[in-house]
Amino acid sequence: MTATAAESAESAGTAESPESAESTGPIVRLDNVRKEFGDTTALDRVTLHIRQGEAVAVMGPSGCGKSTLLNLVAGLDRPSSGQVVVHGEDLGALNETGLALFRRRRIGMIFQFFNLIDDLPALDNVALAAQLSGVPAGQARRRALELLGELGIADRKNTYPQQLSGGERQRVAVARALMNRPALLLADEPTGALDSRSGEQVMDLLIDLNQLGQTLLMVTHDPRLAARCASRLVEVADGRIVAERAVERTA
Repeated sequence: MTATAAESAESAGTAESPESAESTGPIVRLDNVRKEFGDTTALDRVTLHIRQGEAVAVMGPSGCGKSTLLNLVAGLDRPSSGQVVVHGEDLGALNETGLALFRRRRIGMIFQFFNLIDDLPALDNVALAAQLSGVPAGQARRRALELLGELGIADRKNTYPQQLSGGERQRVAVARALMNRPALLLADEPTGALDSRSGEQVMDLLIDLNQLGQTLLMVTHDPRLAARCASRLVEVADGRIVAERAVERTA
């Protein structure tokens, strides 16, 4: 990875919040957050702070609440109580339009099953993220091509998702996530649908991005992903954080 992807991560690492720079405080702050779905409590009094430049992996069994936590940080859901602040934005104070703008400007998301648009080739899948934020089509496509080049798949720019390998599709998804230079990159089981070789490549990519300053929050079942990519591991069970520890990355 060289200039373009590096600039994306470095730009994210130095971005300012709407009110002030976030370098002196956490870029993500969940305080006493509770989330209920009817009679079910998905998260119960969760407090979690993430500093700029950290790579945090959230692990736990299915149904423990880790995906709910990710959705709250992304502004895709709202807490039943407590406060979620990301890059200086109190997400509970934003209406739906404000949350959509927040996601476009501040958040990049990588999904387990890629969430690419089947009817668009790789280049347009990536460029669309910037076009939705008001970037002119030509400028968006130039940046998308640069990102695809940095991720080693520029030669697949005109290829449709169903003709790409799993690893190639995830690289397209990573390029899309980086298009708007996000302050925070969220990854939901980013290696879960990949073979071992493609999974290793995506892990290497996430490590590179974090070393360039990109803040990462991942949820995963995969202990290899946490061991290789995270600087901190957060364990969740029954909707509560039950353990946290720093991680020495493995090779």
